[in-house]
Amino acid sequence: MELEQGKVFCCLIVKFSSKQIETITRPFKDNSLEVLEGSPRSGKTTAGAFRYARFLIETEDENHLILGFSQEQAYKLLIESDGMGLLHIFAGCCKLKDDENGKHLLIQTPKGIRRVYYKGGGDNASFKSFQGLSLGSVYFCEIDLITIPTIQEALRRTFASKLRVHFADLNPPSPQHPVIREVFEVQNTIWSHWTMDDNPVITEERKQELFKILSKNPFLLERDWYGHRCIPQGVIYSMFDYNENIVDSIPEDEQKIEMFFTGDGGIQDATSIGCHIVTRRKDGKFCLYCVAEYWYSGSETGIKKAMSIQAKEIAREFVPYCFNKTQMNYSEFLIDPACLPLREELELNGIQTRGADNNAHDIKGSSKGIEVGIQRAQSLITQRLFKLVNTDKYDHYNFLKELTMYVVDAHGKPVDLYNHSCDRFRYACNYFIRNYIKGMI
Repeated sequence: MELEQGKVFCCLIVKFSSKQIETITRPFKDNSLEVLEGSPRSGKTTAGAFRYARFLIETEDENHLILGFSQEQAYKLLIESDGMGLLHIFAGCCKLKDDENGKHLLIQTPKGIRRVYYKGGGDNASFKSFQGLSLGSVYFCEIDLITIPTIQEALRRTFASKLRVHFADLNPPSPQHPVIREVFEVQNTIWSHWTMDDNPVITEERKQELFKILSKNPFLLERDWYGHRCIPQGVIYSMFDYNENIVDSIPEDEQKIEMFFTGDGGIQDATSIGCHIVTRRKDGKFCLYCVAEYWYSGSETGIKKAMSIQAKEIAREFVPYCFNKTQMNYSEFLIDPACLPLREELELNGIQTRGADNNAHDIKGSSKGIEVGIQRAQSLITQRLFKLVNTDKYDHYNFLKELTMYVVDAHGKPVDLYNHSCDRFRYACNYFIRNYIKGMI
């Protein structure tokens, strides 16, 4: 946007659907929570960004907040948003800044300066980053991935707002998700439902391709095509518990034994590299922790990175980050044997790799191949021998997302979708079990 004679004009040329236009232009209602819920790629985030931009022009309050699972996600989803976020809507009259309250987008509007802070809300202590800050509004990106204490504290920060409006978007959660009962049903919620038909960018041909793929699983069809909340029957790692399987740090009384990496990669598919630490507890049991994940997807970000670029980022940025975080040298770098280009590029960058155990030759009872590895991983989760460690960078956002969508088909076979981080996780479990857990092979 540019400022001219007291008016703000958007320089972007955007084709909106009728649903998006209605959402962007409708009046704001004081003391409300506007929720855009529906299918992935339904155009709701673009509509939400433009509506929020309009609100920032109209509001009298100076400080505002965008919350995502992580600070990086908050930036990617609403500040950048594939060229459709606030940074581009207000192009020419905004700057990325940093002050005592954190990173923010400083916007010049006809009514004065607006500071839009962006922060992460994926763990229970996230609210401390904005505690004490008076806010005019909050935008919750993928609100179902933000912890309830963080949401509640953010809502309290707007009590003195002159026009108290909150915004949220999300893909359909489970009908039992606590955000429904503890947030949506408590606030004055204005809810709207979105499907791919509301996104003018997706062609009819692409819609038919997606429908054919999603039709292979009833859960994915209901959730990702029709945008309905549904009980995720057939979710492979449904035993994962956000309270039991996620920690803020590795307990000090556990002895750190080994650090290793596992990975799965591609150019069209996502690349996922996990940093894992094995510990020994006081009772003699070994535990597996994932402390960080490098994740990239050309199809989801719209940015194509050659395998050589990914390998440089992994070798020169991600691995040093993990060393600085853990103060441990890694013992193994295990990559899916089918991903030879990534292995070759990593080795050109000084990282020697080995092929990961991808269960290609495993047979246990009636289970074969990856089903054996999945059963082992399920056992580690159930016994709480596998845990994620919260981190501010290279977080577990994409892994947690896949956990809710990686499912089996009607015949009990894993559907080859939403499984890039989950495959990398399975390789880590295979290595851990073969080296540290007796009786599970």
